[in-house]
Amino acid sequence: MDLQKNITDATKEIFETMIMLDITAGDPLKESVKSFTCSVSGVIGLAGTCQGMLAIHTPDNVAKAITSSFLGMDVEEINDDVTDAIGELANMLAGNIKMVLDGAGKDVTLSIPSCIHGDEYSMDCVADADWVVVPFTMEAGNFLVELQLKTC
Repeated sequence: MDLQKNITDATKEIFETMIMLDITAGDPLKESVKSFTCSVSGVIGLAGTCQGMLAIHTPDNVAKAITSSFLGMDVEEINDDVTDAIGELANMLAGNIKMVLDGAGKDVTLSIPSCIHGDEYSMDCVADADWVVVPFTMEAGNFLVELQLKTC
């Protein structure tokens, strides 16, 4: 499974069709990012024959811009609308990855979305997992989509 291609394709499709924002994918990062500042992260766990997680990490200003476009309203602060929107975005991305895995004969279940927001926090997930972190650029700034998947 080409994790980078699947993440890039899923993210572009969702942003074009659901959020109506233009984004550009960059080259995958060589190291994972574990610490975040003034950011919002939406996270979905994967369980079953494949385990891992999918996360989208957005600086606060990018999270507000995504939410504004997604909901069609001005967003001035990080609030429940923003955390719900970023959590739902993670859910849509994970759903797309689940379809790819299901199509490959894997049995995967998704957790409910979780959202983390703060001035400073760190995240780490599955040990011994394949992973990819793809940076994306949009007018409001940059964000990351991360997939960690234990070999299945």
